Order: sequence, then C-alpha cells, then structure tokens
Amino acid sequence: MSEERFGEFVLVRRHERGHVAELVLDRPKAMNAVSTEMARSIAGACAALGEDRDVRAVVLTSSHERAFCVGADLKERNSFSDADLVRQRPVARGAYTGVMELPVPTVAAVHGFALGGGFELALSCDVIVADRTAVVGLPEVSVGVIPGGGGTQLLPRRVGAARAAELIFTARRVEAAEARGIGLVDQLVEEGRDREEALALASRIAANSPVGLRAAKRALRLGHGLDLPAGLEVEDAAWRSVAFSGDRAEGVAAFNEKRSPQWPGE
Repeated sequence: MSEERFGEFVLVRRHERGHVAELVLDRPKAMNAVSTEMARSIAGACAALGEDRDVRAVVLTSSHERAFCVGADLKERNSFSDADLVRQRPVARGAYTGVMELPVPTVAAVHGFALGGGFELALSCDVIVADRTAVVGLPEVSVGVIPGGGGTQLLPRRVGAARAAELIFTARRVEAAEARGIGLVDQLVEEGRDREEALALASRIAANSPVGLRAAKRALRLGHGLDLPAGLEVEDAAWRSVAFSGDRAEGVAAFNEKRSPQWPGE
C-alpha cells in the first residue's frame, strides 16, 4: 500500500493488489470541516485518482473516529466578506464535482456525523455504506443558505422529490436506521465496520473489467434523468466503447475457459 498526501488534510492510500484507492478526509481537529484549503486538496486528489488507470474503485473515508465530515468550515466562512465568498465558490464546488466526476465506481464509508457538505460528499459517491453511529442530513437552510454541493440535485435522485424536499426544508438530522430505511444510505453495518465493509465492496467491484466499470458508470451517470430513448442511446454509446476492447475479449475467453480473467484494461 502506498500513501500520498494532498495538502495538509487529504490523504490517498492506494491498495495496489486490489486496484482500490482510499480518499481519506484527514482534518480530525475540525471533524473534517471542509475549508478552502481542504476543498482544493480534495479536487486535486480526485484529479490524480481519475488519471490513475490502475485504480478501479475509490472508497471515500474519514480519519475522525466520531465524524465522517460535518460540512463546510463555518468558522472560516464567518470571516469572509461577500467578495471572499464569491471567490471561494468555485473552489468549494471543485471538491464536490471532483468526487462526483471520478470515472470509476466510488463508495462512501460513513460513520458519525455526515452533515451538510459532508453528506453531499457521500451523496456524490455511487454507493454509501454507513455504520449504526451515522447521522446524516442537509441542515443548510437552518443557517441561511441551501445545499450547494449538489444536495438539491443528488438527494431527490436518491429518495424522490417529496422526501428530499421534506429533508431539506426541515433541516433535520436522520439517524442510521431511518437513513437506511428511506434510502439515504445503501448498506447499514455494525458500528466501526463502515470502512472495512466499504473496502470489501470496492474490492469486489474492482475484480471486474476496468474498461467495463468506467463505461457502466458513464452510462449510469449520463443517462440518469433522460427519457428512455435518449438513455438507451447513451447506453449504446457506452456499449460500443467496450464491445471491441481487450477486456471484452479476455472476459469471454476466461468465461469459456473457466478461469479468472486477467484484464488488460484496454
């Protein structure tokens, strides 16, 4: 396993044997509150991971024992002038879009508080694994703003428009059992096992064709919300991008020869 630090507050661990990487939020003294510096580092780490063809799945984790991420750094924001806030906005957006636009499958490992921008980082992932200590929510309207890291768009895609409206308008926090019941998280695991279970899931994902994984994610993301004919065109384009690949040839050969595939990744 190799480690690379992006700024002071973000760590990337690459598990080379399993083709899995961890994107670790590592600002424990502030419960991973996302400052301008941290947002810039998240975006930089995502850019590096997206370009690493050896990485087939990414797990978004936290180094803090009691929190995944409590959202934006409001202490920093309190010192901003209006002009500062305008200048900081593209940097903040870059963190969330960086996670959202990773070309490989992503799994969030959530425990403790995942609030505001912290929950939006998790929502930016494809799958959310949470332990029983998790408390999630988008409380932004309670401090005079709105979810600005994708929450107003990602949440209704998960739970439907009416449920998302209720959660955003009330700013309420949702504990783990209810969160699993209404689809805010995908898997609920025992306390302290969110990272372990997320890594195990990512390893199962990463055993599959890297070409197929990237194409499937692209089709899922680009096709969502389109009408069915348009979505099927997106799918067809993704299919054509893999149909004549080395991975497709190897996958079919391995199936017929009853062996594990050795993906060329092209």
